[in-house]
Amino acid sequence: MQRVAFKMQLYKGFEAEYDRRHKEIWPDLQALLKSSGISEYSIFLDETTNALFGVLLIEDKTKLDELPSNPVMQKWWAYMKDIMESNPDNSPVSVPLKEVFYLP
Repeated sequence: MQRVAFKMQLYKGFEAEYDRRHKEIWPDLQALLKSSGISEYSIFLDETTNALFGVLLIEDKTKLDELPSNPVMQKWWAYMKDIMESNPDNSPVSVPLKEVFYLP
């Protein structure tokens, strides 16, 4: 398994809405992520800066490159673009993070 970590930015005032949308995550999106080999996926919120920190485990991280072309992923991004920093294609602005410590 490979760990992947990244950060994104939530707009101020949308913390509760972000939480609500993720509590109601679409079953087809959940199925897509799992079928891509993701076995664990967490997103944390830094409440002082509204930075989002995501970490996931995936069998083969090259599979992540296939997600942007999936209609379900594109629909989710369009749904989320009003509450977080997004690129012109509606994908969230996402900054990869370098792992500097791991305690297995």
